[in-house]
Amino acid sequence: MGNDDLPKGLFPIGGRPILWHIMSIYSHYGFNDFILCLGYKGKNIREYFEKVKQWKITFVETGENTNTGGRLKKIEEHINEDHFLATYGDGLADINLSKLVNFHRKHKKSATITVVKPFSQFGIVGVDPHTQSITHFEEKPILDHWINGGFFVFNRNIFGYLKGNDILEKDSFKRLLIDKKLNAFKHLGFWRCMDTYKDNLELNELWKERKAAWKIWEE
Repeated sequence: MGNDDLPKGLFPIGGRPILWHIMSIYSHYGFNDFILCLGYKGKNIREYFEKVKQWKITFVETGENTNTGGRLKKIEEHINEDHFLATYGDGLADINLSKLVNFHRKHKKSATITVVKPFSQFGIVGVDPHTQSITHFEEKPILDHWINGGFFVFNRNIFGYLKGNDILEKDSFKRLLIDKKLNAFKHLGFWRCMDTYKDNLELNELWKERKAAWKIWEE
Protein backbone atom coordinates (compact mmCIF):
# COMPACT_ATOMS: atom_id res chain seq x y z
CA MET A 1 0.00 0.00 0.00
CA GLY A 2 1.46 3.36 -1.03
CA ASN A 3 1.04 6.59 0.88
CA ASP A 4 -1.61 7.70 -1.64
CA ASP A 5 -3.81 4.92 -0.28
CA LEU A 6 -3.46 6.00 3.34
CA PRO A 7 -5.45 8.40 5.50
CA LYS A 8 -3.18 11.10 6.91
CA GLY A 9 -3.18 9.54 10.37
CA LEU A 10 -1.42 6.45 9.01
CA PHE A 11 1.35 8.24 7.13
CA PRO A 12 4.51 6.61 8.54
CA ILE A 13 7.31 8.29 10.43
CA GLY A 14 10.14 5.92 11.25
CA GLY A 15 7.94 2.99 10.28
CA ARG A 16 4.97 3.88 12.49
CA PRO A 17 1.93 6.09 11.77
CA ILE A 18 2.00 9.74 12.83
CA LEU A 19 -1.06 8.95 14.93
CA TRP A 20 0.97 6.39 16.90
CA HIS A 21 3.60 9.07 17.57
CA ILE A 22 0.93 11.51 18.80
CA MET A 23 -0.64 8.90 21.07
CA SER A 24 2.80 8.08 22.46
CA ILE A 25 3.23 11.73 23.47
CA TYR A 26 -0.06 11.59 25.38
CA SER A 27 0.80 8.21 26.88
CA HIS A 28 4.09 9.60 28.22
CA TYR A 29 2.02 11.88 30.47
CA GLY A 30 -0.27 9.08 31.61
CA PHE A 31 -3.12 9.58 29.15
CA ASN A 32 -3.83 6.09 27.82
CA ASP A 33 -7.57 6.15 27.07
CA PHE A 34 -8.20 7.31 23.50
CA ILE A 35 -11.20 8.00 21.29
CA LEU A 36 -10.36 7.96 17.57
CA CYS A 37 -12.80 9.90 15.39
CA LEU A 38 -12.85 7.92 12.17
CA GLY A 39 -13.55 9.51 8.81
CA TYR A 40 -11.79 9.03 5.49
CA LYS A 41 -10.58 5.42 5.26
CA GLY A 42 -11.31 5.00 8.94
CA LYS A 43 -11.38 1.24 8.41
CA ASN A 44 -7.64 1.33 7.77
CA ILE A 45 -7.03 3.21 11.03
CA ARG A 46 -9.23 0.78 12.95
CA GLU A 47 -7.46 -2.24 11.47
CA TYR A 48 -4.04 -0.88 12.44
CA PHE A 49 -4.87 0.22 15.98
CA GLU A 50 -6.98 -2.80 16.88
CA LYS A 51 -3.65 -4.62 16.94
CA VAL A 52 -2.10 -2.08 19.34
CA LYS A 53 -2.63 -3.35 22.88
CA GLN A 54 -0.83 -0.70 24.94
CA TRP A 55 -3.79 1.69 25.04
CA LYS A 56 -7.54 1.57 25.54
CA ILE A 57 -9.02 2.79 22.25
CA THR A 58 -12.63 3.56 21.36
CA PHE A 59 -13.35 3.87 17.64
CA VAL A 60 -16.18 6.23 16.65
CA GLU A 61 -17.38 6.56 13.06
CA THR A 62 -17.85 10.30 12.58
CA GLY A 63 -18.34 10.40 8.80
CA GLU A 64 -16.03 11.06 5.87
CA ASN A 65 -17.16 14.65 5.27
CA THR A 66 -17.82 15.81 8.83
CA ASN A 67 -16.01 18.98 9.93
CA THR A 68 -13.84 19.21 13.04
CA GLY A 69 -16.48 20.57 15.42
CA GLY A 70 -19.03 18.06 14.17
CA ARG A 71 -16.63 15.21 14.85
CA LEU A 72 -16.23 16.33 18.46
CA LYS A 73 -19.99 16.62 18.85
CA LYS A 74 -20.39 12.99 17.78
CA ILE A 75 -18.26 11.68 20.67
CA GLU A 76 -20.22 13.48 23.41
CA GLU A 77 -21.75 10.27 24.77
CA HIS A 78 -18.28 8.79 25.23
CA ILE A 79 -16.95 11.63 27.41
CA ASN A 80 -17.59 11.04 31.12
CA GLU A 81 -14.93 13.31 32.63
CA ASP A 82 -15.19 17.00 33.57
CA HIS A 83 -12.50 17.81 31.02
CA PHE A 84 -10.72 15.99 28.21
CA LEU A 85 -7.84 16.50 25.79
CA ALA A 86 -8.10 16.58 22.01
CA THR A 87 -5.92 17.08 18.94
CA TYR A 88 -6.28 17.02 15.16
CA GLY A 89 -3.97 14.08 14.55
CA ASP A 90 -1.42 15.72 12.27
CA GLY A 91 0.80 17.74 14.61
CA LEU A 92 3.85 16.74 16.66
CA ALA A 93 5.38 18.65 19.57
CA ASP A 94 7.51 18.26 22.67
CA ILE A 95 4.64 19.84 24.57
CA ASN A 96 4.33 19.26 28.32
CA LEU A 97 0.74 18.03 28.55
CA SER A 98 0.76 18.09 32.35
CA LYS A 99 1.50 21.83 32.28
CA LEU A 100 -1.19 22.30 29.64
CA VAL A 101 -3.82 20.59 31.81
CA ASN A 102 -2.73 22.48 34.94
CA PHE A 103 -2.93 25.77 33.03
CA HIS A 104 -6.44 24.88 31.86
CA ARG A 105 -7.62 24.02 35.37
CA LYS A 106 -6.10 27.19 36.83
CA HIS A 107 -7.80 29.54 34.37
CA LYS A 108 -11.18 27.79 34.49
CA LYS A 109 -12.25 28.44 30.92
CA SER A 110 -14.25 26.05 28.75
CA ALA A 111 -11.40 25.57 26.29
CA THR A 112 -7.65 25.99 26.12
CA ILE A 113 -5.85 26.12 22.78
CA THR A 114 -2.13 25.53 22.55
CA VAL A 115 -0.62 28.30 20.44
CA VAL A 116 2.76 28.15 18.72
CA LYS A 117 5.00 30.35 16.59
CA PRO A 118 5.42 28.75 13.15
CA PHE A 119 8.34 28.73 10.78
CA SER A 120 7.92 30.78 7.63
CA GLN A 121 7.36 28.65 4.53
CA PHE A 122 9.77 30.91 2.68
CA GLY A 123 13.16 32.48 3.22
CA ILE A 124 13.14 36.15 4.22
CA VAL A 125 14.97 38.89 2.32
CA GLY A 126 15.93 41.98 4.33
CA VAL A 127 15.69 45.24 2.35
CA ASP A 128 16.91 48.66 3.47
CA PRO A 129 13.84 50.95 3.21
CA HIS A 130 15.93 53.95 2.14
CA THR A 131 18.43 52.55 -0.35
CA GLN A 132 16.48 49.42 -1.37
CA SER A 133 19.70 47.47 -0.89
CA ILE A 134 19.38 43.88 0.27
CA THR A 135 20.77 43.67 3.79
CA HIS A 136 20.49 39.97 4.60
CA PHE A 137 18.87 36.62 3.87
CA GLU A 138 17.17 34.54 6.54
CA GLU A 139 16.20 30.94 5.80
CA LYS A 140 12.64 30.16 6.95
CA PRO A 141 12.70 32.06 10.27
CA ILE A 142 10.24 31.63 13.11
CA LEU A 143 7.45 34.13 12.61
CA ASP A 144 6.46 36.58 15.32
CA HIS A 145 2.80 35.65 15.60
CA TRP A 146 0.84 32.86 17.24
CA ILE A 147 -1.15 30.15 15.48
CA ASN A 148 -3.36 27.30 16.64
CA GLY A 149 -1.03 24.40 17.50
CA GLY A 150 -3.82 21.84 17.70
CA PHE A 151 -3.38 20.52 21.27
CA PHE A 152 -6.55 21.29 23.25
CA VAL A 153 -8.12 20.83 26.66
CA PHE A 154 -11.91 21.12 26.79
CA ASN A 155 -14.38 21.16 29.63
CA ARG A 156 -17.35 18.91 29.04
CA ASN A 157 -19.57 21.98 28.57
CA ILE A 158 -17.80 22.48 25.21
CA PHE A 159 -20.53 20.31 23.71
CA GLY A 160 -22.99 23.15 24.31
CA TYR A 161 -20.92 25.24 21.90
CA LEU A 162 -20.82 22.58 19.18
CA LYS A 163 -23.45 22.22 16.49
CA GLY A 164 -24.11 19.62 13.79
CA ASN A 165 -21.31 20.11 11.32
CA ASP A 166 -19.33 22.98 12.84
CA ILE A 167 -15.85 23.89 11.73
CA LEU A 168 -14.21 24.08 15.14
CA GLU A 169 -12.09 27.17 14.42
CA LYS A 170 -14.66 29.17 12.42
CA ASP A 171 -17.86 28.31 14.28
CA SER A 172 -17.45 26.75 17.72
CA PHE A 173 -14.49 28.85 18.85
CA LYS A 174 -16.29 32.05 17.83
CA ARG A 175 -19.13 31.19 20.22
CA LEU A 176 -16.57 30.59 22.96
CA LEU A 177 -14.95 33.95 22.22
CA ILE A 178 -18.26 35.75 22.64
CA ASP A 179 -18.64 34.21 26.09
CA LYS A 180 -14.93 34.78 26.91
CA LYS A 181 -14.44 31.07 27.52
CA LEU A 182 -11.28 30.55 25.47
CA ASN A 183 -7.66 30.63 26.66
CA ALA A 184 -4.25 30.27 25.01
CA PHE A 185 -1.41 28.11 26.31
CA LYS A 186 1.87 29.27 24.76
CA HIS A 187 4.21 26.50 23.65
CA LEU A 188 7.68 27.73 22.70
CA GLY A 189 9.29 24.37 22.04
CA PHE A 190 9.31 22.06 19.05
CA TRP A 191 6.17 21.91 16.90
CA ARG A 192 5.57 20.65 13.37
CA CYS A 193 2.38 20.04 11.42
CA MET A 194 2.25 17.40 8.69
CA ASP A 195 0.18 19.09 5.98
CA THR A 196 2.00 17.80 2.91
CA TYR A 197 4.03 14.85 1.69
CA LYS A 198 7.10 17.09 1.93
CA ASP A 199 6.35 17.61 5.63
CA ASN A 200 6.20 13.84 6.03
CA LEU A 201 9.61 13.45 4.38
CA GLU A 202 11.11 16.12 6.66
CA LEU A 203 9.71 14.46 9.78
CA ASN A 204 11.09 11.11 8.64
CA GLU A 205 14.49 12.73 8.14
CA LEU A 206 14.42 14.14 11.67
CA TRP A 207 13.54 10.69 12.99
CA LYS A 208 16.32 9.05 10.98
CA GLU A 209 18.87 11.59 12.24
CA ARG A 210 17.70 11.12 15.85
CA LYS A 211 16.56 14.73 15.97
CA ALA A 212 12.89 13.94 16.60
CA ALA A 213 12.29 16.39 19.46
CA TRP A 214 8.72 15.14 19.87
CA LYS A 215 10.00 11.71 20.97
CA ILE A 216 9.76 12.32 24.68
CA TRP A 217 8.81 8.74 25.57
CA GLU A 218 11.05 5.76 26.30
CA GLU A 219 10.70 2.50 24.39
